[in-house]
Amino acid sequence: MTNHAPMLKPVQDVGIVGYGAYIPRYRLPAREVARLWKSEEGGLPIREKAVAGLDEDVVTMSIEAARNTLARAGISPSEIRAVWVGSESHPYAVKPTSTIVAEAIGAVPHTQAADWQFACKAGTEAVQAAIGMVGSGMAHYTLAIGMDTAQGRPGDALEYTAGAGGAAFLLGPAAESLTIIEGSYSFVSDTPDFWRRANERYPEHGQRFTGEPAYFKHIEAAAHTLMEAMGSTPADYAYAVFHQPNTKFPQRVAKTLGFRPEQISAGLLVPLIGNTYAGSALVGLTAVLDVADPGVRILVVSFGSGAGSDAFSLRTTERLAGRQGLAPTTQDYVARRTEIDYATYSRYRGKLVMK
Repeated sequence: MTNHAPMLKPVQDVGIVGYGAYIPRYRLPAREVARLWKSEEGGLPIREKAVAGLDEDVVTMSIEAARNTLARAGISPSEIRAVWVGSESHPYAVKPTSTIVAEAIGAVPHTQAADWQFACKAGTEAVQAAIGMVGSGMAHYTLAIGMDTAQGRPGDALEYTAGAGGAAFLLGPAAESLTIIEGSYSFVSDTPDFWRRANERYPEHGQRFTGEPAYFKHIEAAAHTLMEAMGSTPADYAYAVFHQPNTKFPQRVAKTLGFRPEQISAGLLVPLIGNTYAGSALVGLTAVLDVADPGVRILVVSFGSGAGSDAFSLRTTERLAGRQGLAPTTQDYVARRTEIDYATYSRYRGKLVMK
């Protein structure tokens, strides 16, 4: 049977009941990477990136983001029926991140837990599943998290942009939501633009494949298809957030789709914190929700290498204004910075291996 309605729409309306971000305080300037590897500073892809500390990983950062989410949602964690964490840097190869997070926030034992993996869209993949679980009536609340301590091989282009941080979202009934999810859509293909095989320490990337046919093809197709299904245009949205591997890609895709620079500026965090991978589009969304007024629309489109995109059309509600200040804002975390040098960065990220 041919599917003539590709937009994903649950039986019951679903929305975001709470949201929260976490970004570690340490910052490695791009000029410091350029200094060590003798690169030209004129074309650096970002200004600086966030770096996880010695006592931080995907688990600890997810817990912080989840607690901020619960503060805005105002519910008991015992009411959460699923805790899902999307990441490509889970601290354990065999042991779920999600059960540790669920235990720490008080959501156990009556909950489902799982880790998700789809490169940089692992977080929005968890959101898509959460929409389905709440929208089907299987759960009243589901927590979806996108978080990473992204890796880059020393001297590789990724070392400039691979940052740390992410966001958490509590999905629940539309009637209780700060933002209603009007519709969503997913678009995938087998495109070998970025990968890491088992037991390899650092990922590889296809270089010329990372823009086309990977990033631009998938984001443009996902955004176009969703807006066409909804009968909306870029002019209908106050804000748009796209996956941010660097500064140029989201700006270019926004222009191609017909969005103005001011529509993407609030969520464009990559120059200051780097590419947070599974948290990239989601942490950009938290920055937008921190400043958005009720009754405006937001388009969010993620991208995950391998490859695929998830697109969401959101509308903020009157409930948002009263919840924005109940937890640290994303800009609070951006402003809270401690600059480090490359030697400190190497120690924090375990790049010095003694044999």
